[in-house]
Amino acid sequence: MLSRIGLSIRRWRRRLSRSEWITRLLRLSTSPQSPHAPGLILIQIDGLAHPELLKALARGRMPFLKRLIRKEHYRLEHMYPGVPSTTPAVQAELFYGVRQAVPSFGFLVHETQKLGRMYDPEVAALVEKRINTQDRDPLLTGGSCYLSLFKAGTKTGEAHFCPADQGWGPALRKASPLAIAILIVTNLWSLVRTSALIILELLLSIADCIRGIIAGQNPLKELLFIPTRVAVTILTRELCTMGVKVDITRGLPIIYINLLGYDEQSHRRGPKSAFAHWVLKGIDSAIAKIWKAAHTSERRHYDVWIFSDHGQEQTQAYEELNGRSLGDALSEALSSLPSAPQIRPTAPAKKVRFERARLFGSEWMDKSNIEQASKQEGDKAPTALVALGPIAMLYNIDLGGANRADVARMIVEQAKVPLVLYLQDPKSPASSPVHGWWREGPIALPKDGRKLMGNEHPYPDQAAEDMANLCRHPDSGDFMMYGWCTGLPQPITFAMENGSHGGSGPNETHAFTLMPEDIQPPDPSLGYWRPQDLRTAARSYLRGAPPKRMDTHRAPQKVLRIMTYNVHSCRGLDGKLSPQRIARVIARYHPDIVALQELDVMRKRSGGLDQAERLARLLTMDLHFQPTINIKEERYGDAILTHLPARLIKKGILPGPPAGKGRLFNPAADEPRGAVWIEIEANGRPVQIINTHLGLSRTERLRQVDALLGPEWLSNPRCTGERVLLGDFNALPNSAECKRLGGYLRDAQEQAPHHTPKGTFLKVRIDHIFLSAGLKVKKVLVPKTSLTRQASDHLPLIVDIEIPPRVDK
Repeated sequence: MLSRIGLSIRRWRRRLSRSEWITRLLRLSTSPQSPHAPGLILIQIDGLAHPELLKALARGRMPFLKRLIRKEHYRLEHMYPGVPSTTPAVQAELFYGVRQAVPSFGFLVHETQKLGRMYDPEVAALVEKRINTQDRDPLLTGGSCYLSLFKAGTKTGEAHFCPADQGWGPALRKASPLAIAILIVTNLWSLVRTSALIILELLLSIADCIRGIIAGQNPLKELLFIPTRVAVTILTRELCTMGVKVDITRGLPIIYINLLGYDEQSHRRGPKSAFAHWVLKGIDSAIAKIWKAAHTSERRHYDVWIFSDHGQEQTQAYEELNGRSLGDALSEALSSLPSAPQIRPTAPAKKVRFERARLFGSEWMDKSNIEQASKQEGDKAPTALVALGPIAMLYNIDLGGANRADVARMIVEQAKVPLVLYLQDPKSPASSPVHGWWREGPIALPKDGRKLMGNEHPYPDQAAEDMANLCRHPDSGDFMMYGWCTGLPQPITFAMENGSHGGSGPNETHAFTLMPEDIQPPDPSLGYWRPQDLRTAARSYLRGAPPKRMDTHRAPQKVLRIMTYNVHSCRGLDGKLSPQRIARVIARYHPDIVALQELDVMRKRSGGLDQAERLARLLTMDLHFQPTINIKEERYGDAILTHLPARLIKKGILPGPPAGKGRLFNPAADEPRGAVWIEIEANGRPVQIINTHLGLSRTERLRQVDALLGPEWLSNPRCTGERVLLGDFNALPNSAECKRLGGYLRDAQEQAPHHTPKGTFLKVRIDHIFLSAGLKVKKVLVPKTSLTRQASDHLPLIVDIEIPPRVDK
C-alpha cells in the first residue's frame, strides 16, 4: 500500500513538473524506451584539475560532490586528457574515439590556409566532417548536448549553445504566444532566481573589476570581462541546467553538459585563485539539481558521471615577462635567416567585438593579419603565427636552406621560448623523427620525454608521446613552441591570462573522473582514465552491460562479506522494474555471499524474466534458487548467490499457519515460505549458510523458527562448523521469534563493534543475520543511498565476519 501511495505521489509530481510542461508546450519528443532502460548524463567541469578539485573538496566548496564520495559510493579517479589538453581535443576523443583531432583551439587550416578557431561554426563543422569520414559512431546519438563544440550525433535542435546548431531556438519561435506565456508563468520562480543571481554576480564583477584596475590590470579588459563573466558563470549555467532537467524528463538516452564557469574565471585570475574557486559552489549546486532530477526520472534509469576535460596551469604571460609580443621576438630572433620573416603579432582588434571565443575556452584572436598577408603574398602560403595559451605554432616559414635545429635553437635562445619541437623531415610526417631544442640543448621525442617532463609530472611518457604525435598533425605548425617544460619557475602562456591550458604541463594534463564505484575503466591496471576509456564505458553502460565483475580468484577467505536483501521482485519504490539496478546495488558492496528474497522467475507481472538467473549472470556468481510458489511456468522464491565454491545441502518449504488459520492481513493469499541451505569453505572451515523469508503472522513465524532450529536444518548432523542464518524474518529484534533464535545464535548487528543497529524496512529491523558463537563480526553496513532507497522497499544488510582458523587435532 505504501508503494502505491508513493507511486501516486510521483505521478502527480510529474504532472505538475515544470520540465514536463516545457516538454509538452514546445512539443519536444520523448523517449520510447521503458522506464528501466539505462540512461547516462555526462557532466564536464571545464578546466578543473584533479589537485584543484581536492582543494575545493577540502575547503567545502563542493559539498554535494563530497556527499557523492562519502555516501553515494562514487569514486574519484585520475584522468589523462592527452596533449593538446583542450576541450575540442577531449570532446573529439570522448564523442568519436579520435585522438588529437585538432592541434590547438586555434590553428591554420591546411586546406584553406586560413586561421580557424573552434568556436567558428564552419571550423567546428570542418573538424567534425573530417572525423565522420572515418565512420566513427558518435556517442551522443539520440541524445542532447550543452556547450559542446561538436553535435556528436545529436539531432538538429538537440545541440544547445553549439557552433553548429540552434538548440531549441526554432521550437521557441514556432511556439504560440499562449504557450510562451504559460512557460513564463510556470517557470517564474526560476526566472526570478536567475535574475537575482545575475544581479549579484554583476555587483561582484564590478567590485572585482575595480580591484583588478587598482592592482594594475588593463582597464578595458577588466570592463569587457564583466558581461562575459556574468553570461558564463550564471546565465549559461542556469539555462543549461534547466535544459538538462527537461531532457531528463523527456527520457533522452544520453545527455552531455559542459559547465564552463571555473575555466572562464581561471583564465582571468588563475586556477588557484579564490576568485575561480568561488564559482565551484554554483557548479556544485547545478550538479546537485541535475543529479536529483536524474534519480527521480520516470522515463529512464539514469546514471550521472562527472569529469573534467583538462586542468589549468597558473601562468605568466610571455609579453609581460619579455616586454614584447612573441611575434616581435620571433621576427628579431630569425632576422638572420636568408628570407627574414616579418611575423605579425596576433593582437586583438581595436574595436570591441562580442565574439565569445573564451566562452569555449579560447582567447581572442584576430584573423585580419593572416588574411591580409595571404592577399599580399598571392598564391604563396603566408608566414603565420598562432599563439594560444601555452602552445604557439609557426607556419610556412621560409628557412632559405637554414638547418631546422639552428632555427629551433635561435627561438629558444633569442626569443626566450622554453621548448621548440619540429619534424626532421616534414615531407614524410608519418615516419619522420621529432626533434627539438630547449635550455639544455637538442632533444628527441619520445626518447627524451622524461627529461623534459621531470619527476613530478603525473604522465611523463604519455605526454611525450602525444607531443611527438602532435607535430605530425596536418594542421600543426612547422615549429611547435611550448611555454612549459620542467625546471621553469612558472609556466608561460602566449596569451594575456593568468591561467592557461592546451599544452603538456602537470596540472593541465591532470583531469579527474567521479563515477559510481561499479564503473571501471577498460584497463584498471593503468590507474587512470582517458577520454576514450570514458567513451567505451559509456557505450557499455548504455548497452546494459553487467556491472563491475566480482573477483573469483581470491586467496583463502578469512573475512566473509555476507549480504541479505529483499529485492521486492526487482521493482523499486519508483515503480521501475530493474534487475540491473539491483545488480548494481549488490556489485557496489562486493559481497562474497548474497541471500535474496522475493525473486520472480518467468512471472507475467515482471515481464516473464528469470530474475534469479539474470542477477547471477550480471554478477558472475553461482545461483541456488528455492521456489516457494510454482504456478505453471511461473515461480517465486529466494536464492543464494556466491562466487565461492559452494555445495547445495538442502532447500524446502517451511511450515505454514496452523490448520484452519490463514494469513493475518490477507487470508485469501496464503503464501508458502521456504529456505535454502548451502555449505562453503572459508579459512579451512566449513560454513553453513541458510537463507529464509518468514511469514507475516506471529504464529506462522514461530512454527517456522522452530522448524529452522530443528533436525531438518540447524540441528541437522550435516550442519557442522560455523553457521549463518539470514534473511527477511518479518520480525522485530524484541519479538518472540528473534528471542527464540537468540538462544542459539547471535544477532550480528548487536555484536558489531561501535555500531548502532539500523533498520532495513521503514526504519525498523526485520531483516537479520544470525551467527554462531565462533564467528566474529568485523563490520556492519546498512547502506542508505539514493540507489538503495529506490531499488527496493528494503535496504540491504551487509556483515563482514571473521572466520576462525581451522584447528587440526
